[in-house]
Amino acid sequence: MGIIFVYRGGIAIKTMLKAMQKKNSGISENLLPLFEDIIQKYDAGHECGKVFSEAMEKYLTKEQRFRLYEQNGGCMGTGRDKERKNFALEHAHMSIEKRLSVFSETFGRQTVLNNDKTISVTFSCPHRYHNVARKKGESIPLPPIQSYFERCAGGRLHELQKALGVKLKIKSVDLSSLDENFESPVVYSFEIVGENL
Repeated sequence: MGIIFVYRGGIAIKTMLKAMQKKNSGISENLLPLFEDIIQKYDAGHECGKVFSEAMEKYLTKEQRFRLYEQNGGCMGTGRDKERKNFALEHAHMSIEKRLSVFSETFGRQTVLNNDKTISVTFSCPHRYHNVARKKGESIPLPPIQSYFERCAGGRLHELQKALGVKLKIKSVDLSSLDENFESPVVYSFEIVGENL
């Protein structure tokens, strides 16, 4: 789905703002009017999403953005949640190492359990940042590249949690591969913070 679609109609932006407004979000109350004004000023859609993402990059720390994207990632669900939940139930008796190995084979994801007990996923978004704009021949205002892939990390976290039965946090989003080739996969790392969701 990717951030280009998610922002259509402003639904995800309003959801993101609601997450920011929660007392435990860690977002300063002084910043909230800035984000509220963006939603008021711009019509719902791509331009609003772009400006909102730029403000998130400018005013929020990486950790704050990660916590928000853990709740509101891109491509969360995409019609496969039932399959993921069934997978989690079927393989609950296995060690996390074995579950991750079978998950990779079953869902076609390149995943690794690292020595520090983090999970790394090498993933190339099928929608890729510019693909939709190129296909439609339109000039769609795109969000900052960092925000796009951080939001994608939230989607990868969601699918891993559902399928593996673990609680995760986003640890890092490594975009260095894009320096050489913009079509390259990005590496997402997640910290395991609990088992059996």
